[in-house]
Amino acid sequence: MEGVKDQVRVRVQTKVRVPFLSRSQTYAMLKQRMEVAAQSEDYEEAARLRDSLKSFEEVEPVLRLRRLLKEAVADERFEDATRYRDELKEIVPDSLLKCSSDATTLGIRVKVRSVYIEGRSQPSKGQYFFAYRIRITNTSDRPVQLLRRHWIITDANGKTENFWGVGVIGEQPVILPRTGFEYSSACPLCTPNGRMEGDFEMKHIDKVDSLSFNVAIAPFSLSILGDGSDAF
Repeated sequence: MEGVKDQVRVRVQTKVRVPFLSRSQTYAMLKQRMEVAAQSEDYEEAARLRDSLKSFEEVEPVLRLRRLLKEAVADERFEDATRYRDELKEIVPDSLLKCSSDATTLGIRVKVRSVYIEGRSQPSKGQYFFAYRIRITNTSDRPVQLLRRHWIITDANGKTENFWGVGVIGEQPVILPRTGFEYSSACPLCTPNGRMEGDFEMKHIDKVDSLSFNVAIAPFSLSILGDGSDAF
């Protein structure tokens, strides 16, 4: 995660959800092996692994229910959609959480999008790497400065950690009215899925002794399965 060295970390809680975690790890390993086979021009093995992935996607409960839910909504079968949604929630409570979020606090809008980075992950060792991009837009009429960040990261086992740090990517940016600031960073995780949320501490800089305030970063998913959307 960004600037891990300058952050304070607090571990909060742990609870285990094994079955979905195991399936997700298998899926990640198959995908990585297919990429390796394709890069080494072992196309027969890549094709075999591709077919294995397709078969896996057909029977993997979360992927299957997501597909059925999407089809039900498209066909306006909302009773079925409700059932698929509830089944998803029962299997994995965060399975409907998107890999993006959008929240506005006191005129400061924070949009986030995460993506799984296969090339920097090692599923066989329980190492998963996620990148995320953040866009902060000042829709208010007052200039603000970003002072500190706070992240709450929860993995698929339910282990939650808090991280605090000064600024973002080594900066404490000033964001003028009707302008924005964007940056990218990353988060390593020991499970194939998780979630992030947090807040930025900011202050208005157009008046002396202005009090700082917290700007919400709404929850978003870290998932090797993605959410079927590439929109930021």
